Amino acid sequence: QVQLVESGGGLVQPGDSLRLTCLNSGRTVPTSSMAWFRQSPGKAREFVGVSHWRTGVLYYAEISPSVRGRFIISRDGAKNTMYLQMNSLKPEDTAVYYCAVYWRGDYATSSSYSTWGQGTQVTVSS
Repeated sequence: QVQLVESGGGLVQPGDSLRLTCLNSGRTVPTSSMAWFRQSPGKAREFVGVSHWRTGVLYYAEISPSVRGRFIISRDGAKNTMYLQMNSLKPEDTAVYYCAVYWRGDYATSSSYSTWGQGTQVTVSS
């Protein structure tokens, strides 16, 4: 049974960095495609990026244009863990960040994912 647990969120100042972690427990092999989404109060859940795992390596990752150049996704297959490195954080990055396991359909659409973590809060404020 897949269970996702996010961690690493917190309160930071603009320009700071944070690394979020998503542990995919309950599996012995890495899930092929997993994504990060975020949601701010009153807004729809927003796609951040997706990682694709093939034969023991992070095959490639796709990052949303809204955070490209600042955010990086990586995977550690041995630990069944996905990371989101967030650099040069801005107040508009404030949101609850979720990781999710891909099911089918458009990678950038939240309904394409079958399993979600509980989320971790990121607040960027001076």
